[in-house]
Amino acid sequence: MTTGTGHNLGSMLADLQSYGARIERPIEGRRGGAGPSDAGMIWVEGVAVTFPFTSDYVNDSPFVLREADDGWQLFRDGTAVARAEVPARPRFYELQTTDGIPYWKIALLHIDSLASTVIQTCRHWGTDDQCQFCGIELSLKGGATIAVKRPEQLAEVAVAAKELDGAVDVTLTTGTTGGPDKGALYLGRCAEAIKAATGLPIQAQFEPPDDLSVLEHIKAQGVDSVGIHIESFDMEVLSRVAPPKARTGVDGYFRAWERAAEVFGPGQVSTYVILGMGEDHDVTVEGCKRAVDVGVYPFVVPLRPVPGSLMGDWLPPAPDYVESMYRRIGPYVVSRGLGSWNVTAGCARCQACSAIAAFEEPDDAAARIRLPVLRVG
Repeated sequence: MTTGTGHNLGSMLADLQSYGARIERPIEGRRGGAGPSDAGMIWVEGVAVTFPFTSDYVNDSPFVLREADDGWQLFRDGTAVARAEVPARPRFYELQTTDGIPYWKIALLHIDSLASTVIQTCRHWGTDDQCQFCGIELSLKGGATIAVKRPEQLAEVAVAAKELDGAVDVTLTTGTTGGPDKGALYLGRCAEAIKAATGLPIQAQFEPPDDLSVLEHIKAQGVDSVGIHIESFDMEVLSRVAPPKARTGVDGYFRAWERAAEVFGPGQVSTYVILGMGEDHDVTVEGCKRAVDVGVYPFVVPLRPVPGSLMGDWLPPAPDYVESMYRRIGPYVVSRGLGSWNVTAGCARCQACSAIAAFEEPDDAAARIRLPVLRVG
């Protein structure tokens, strides 16, 4: 069996995250939600990976995840190309609150990160301003979650996830609320409860608040890093797929990022950058580099169309294009003193939805964030 290392592994992961993989028996995964979704969750050669597994286009994928006598393997065109490990269903999923809410409706384990969309509604949902790639209220409509998670509920679940399943950090996100803080202050209250109960590092993800003093407030409550996601640096694309973000504008995001980097430190601020929505390649690279220059980690991901969302019938971008962008952006991240291995919490710490860490230079950068290769057999 051929296994990948370094950039070869990164190339394979870029392919896997664009094509997805067929699976021969059910595995844990994420459906719906606010961000990259349709996510099967596994380890490939010791690297955390999420990949599409329920969308129709996956039927044409060259990849198959198959359980063999000596463990799970990833096959491409019938040939075993990597060892894989499929996490067991988290034990805390079997628990419920005293008022009967299953823990898995409050938070999910994404590989080793406990994640929750704390407010599962968005002021823009169902309007002309709805982000076209988002599926935040689909999960709620399908009964897979509850609308608002209370701080004490999240703390209770976080304790169980840490003790029973080894959760190493917490990621809290929210739909945009109507207040000037955009929901950040409520995330801070939740972070305060979780931190007191578990001590786990926490990332909060929200839109740029009108008053940037909110950042100091949530830092004091226990938030360790923040995700303030522009999604695309191409304003034509952003105006089309996420009008409220376009109205904030690139300069509005940079004002928030610069203050956040002062409060939380360089590298503890990140932004999603989604590839495959028709963006200008050079504009995207230059935007990422400018973000890096102010201490922001650009978490570059391929579009993962959420079934049922406004972009649910799109296809992910070609993996060659995604890899080319990783190669242009990853080395610059490290050249400016940032790196995925230094991120305290959140998506850029986990890295499962992107392969950019495999292209961070020097060549051993990916090895520094990678767990030991899992044994098979």
